[in-house]
Amino acid sequence: MPSILIVDDLISIHEMLEAVIQPTGYATAFATDGEKALVRYKAEKFDLVLADIDMKPMDGITLLKQLKVYDPAAVVIIMTAYASTESAIQALKYGAFDYLQKPFKVDELITTLKRGMEFKRLTAEREALSLSGAPFAAKAGDFDAKLIGQSPKIKKLVAQLKKLASAHTPVLITGELGTGHEVVAELLHAAGSPAGSPFVSIDCRLNTAEVLRDGLLGPEGTGGKWIQQAKGGALFLQHLHCLQKEAQEMLVSVVRNNSHNFRLICSTEEDLEKLTEDGQFNEELFYRIAALPVNLPPLRERMEDIPLLLKDIAARTANPQFDARQIEFTEDALATLRSYRWPGNIAEFTQFVSQIISTSEMRVITSAQLPLRVQELKDWPPLADYIAGQEKQYMARVLLACGGDKAKAAQILGVDPTKLS
Repeated sequence: MPSILIVDDLISIHEMLEAVIQPTGYATAFATDGEKALVRYKAEKFDLVLADIDMKPMDGITLLKQLKVYDPAAVVIIMTAYASTESAIQALKYGAFDYLQKPFKVDELITTLKRGMEFKRLTAEREALSLSGAPFAAKAGDFDAKLIGQSPKIKKLVAQLKKLASAHTPVLITGELGTGHEVVAELLHAAGSPAGSPFVSIDCRLNTAEVLRDGLLGPEGTGGKWIQQAKGGALFLQHLHCLQKEAQEMLVSVVRNNSHNFRLICSTEEDLEKLTEDGQFNEELFYRIAALPVNLPPLRERMEDIPLLLKDIAARTANPQFDARQIEFTEDALATLRSYRWPGNIAEFTQFVSQIISTSEMRVITSAQLPLRVQELKDWPPLADYIAGQEKQYMARVLLACGGDKAKAAQILGVDPTKLS
């Protein structure tokens, strides 16, 4: 029988919760403060801990921290008064599964406990699957096959993703534009979900408030079309920083009441923690999704992977003259590729190299055969400027990087010199 440790300094709360919880099929045990709860948890290892935030000598937040040190998989739900919502959100920051505001309704309590128990069960199952080596081990091999490289940063990333694949908690993917957010999200889903389960990808930049409401909440506020579609699989929200404030609050509601059993994966190129501190991003949403951050390194920090990346791109590119896999880059060409900063990261690099390989009439590519912008302009302005529609600013920065030489800048940009001011 699943067991719950209830921690509160009021005996009346123990009695009330026992009367409500036991008929649902959960065994209950009690402690009157954090210190006693910690001792009892270590001795008996409960499935879930339901703890009040305001206790002495050890309060609920301190208990939460200590439980997470002892058992990172501990599922803890914090009880708090309305006046201390800010403290409850801080509890999410330290790893609480959820929080309940007093006075709470019985159905709200039972629903939250059931979600906590389901999360515990799913996490245990995925961990067992991971340890057994099948079928998860085969799927996890996709990380090595799709994330090409032997640099320390890419090895660290792959190791982290293999561990996260067996969890069911939300994941926040961060990193610059073009570092592979969607590829990583798809790999996490494929490695950690049953075969054939849905993967619903939504770009937060491209949807209005009305569309977001319909997709996230639906007409009755219990789960919109995206949530229904993602049931049993994953919902991937790209460019999360573009989500409007109203939609952020909707998403908090969805995450708190995830009865549809889907995994939430989000991505952003912005510093969400700073946006949260500046009041531009919902604090509760940030702490609910950012417990497991995955940062994708920019290509300029893993230049030693370029030879392997070239081989992989060549193997996937067609050349009408001969087998593209036979194309080689000379040492001077490799040096030129490594000296360029690749502001568009792996996306820019893949597009760039694919074009060279597919159009090359020679099997050996030297530095002189590379486009001028890579040879001459080492500190290329951020590609995001151009993508964001700031074309004039982008051209001006290229001109500045070329030392004011309009002819060179025009050749690099592929425009008429008269367009440059």
